[in-house]
Amino acid sequence: MSLSKNHLKLITSLQQKKYRQKHKLFIAEGIKVVEELLKSSLVLEKLFVTSECSFNVPADKTIEVSEVELKKISQLKTPNKVLGLFQIPEQKLVKNNGLVIALDSINDPGNLGTIIRLCDWFGVEQLLCSKDTVDCYNAKVVQASMGSLTRIQINYVDLNSYLSETKSPTFIADMDGENVYKSELPKEGVLIMGNEANGVSKEIKELAKNVISIPRFGVKQETESLNVATATAILLSEFRR
Repeated sequence: MSLSKNHLKLITSLQQKKYRQKHKLFIAEGIKVVEELLKSSLVLEKLFVTSECSFNVPADKTIEVSEVELKKISQLKTPNKVLGLFQIPEQKLVKNNGLVIALDSINDPGNLGTIIRLCDWFGVEQLLCSKDTVDCYNAKVVQASMGSLTRIQINYVDLNSYLSETKSPTFIADMDGENVYKSELPKEGVLIMGNEANGVSKEIKELAKNVISIPRFGVKQETESLNVATATAILLSEFRR
């Protein structure tokens, strides 16, 4: 079987969220990422590979492509030997225990992918995203998560409703909060991280019980803020300390 016009049309369409939702499929590229996804419970739809690559998958799921063909379907500047189509799983019920990360309007795919990896590293099983947070099956998010997407439960929810109802202690990261290095942090709770440009929304701020901050140590104190993924890494480290 070779790359058909229908394959090309389908893969191109999956760059848009509405078609990922329509077909219930997403794209994963690169040997490392695809290997991680193949080891998971995700269902493989189709694998497009160059001749120098081999994966232990059924022949009817594999299509060998040339470097030129791979370049046509790849979203990477430098295509990486393999592109996989995987089925988007059904969303599971939200877990209400343990340490939970909640994201309020995160726009950048790289930030979301990195935060997914951080959840994996720090043993956070549940990641909650506001409805307007970037889609976790965006190809750039999948790439940045480096396989951690398969090990974290991600739910898109109405954050206002969730935070209004949760009994867990809630924390937002804000420049005017209590110094995190002097805070008593629980083992379980909800840590809310805000939009790259605007931080946590006013509505969410009113629902959060605790406000924590990462102090600046620079002499000039002129840096406005930290990247949201960097801030998440520092705060998760403190929650786990």
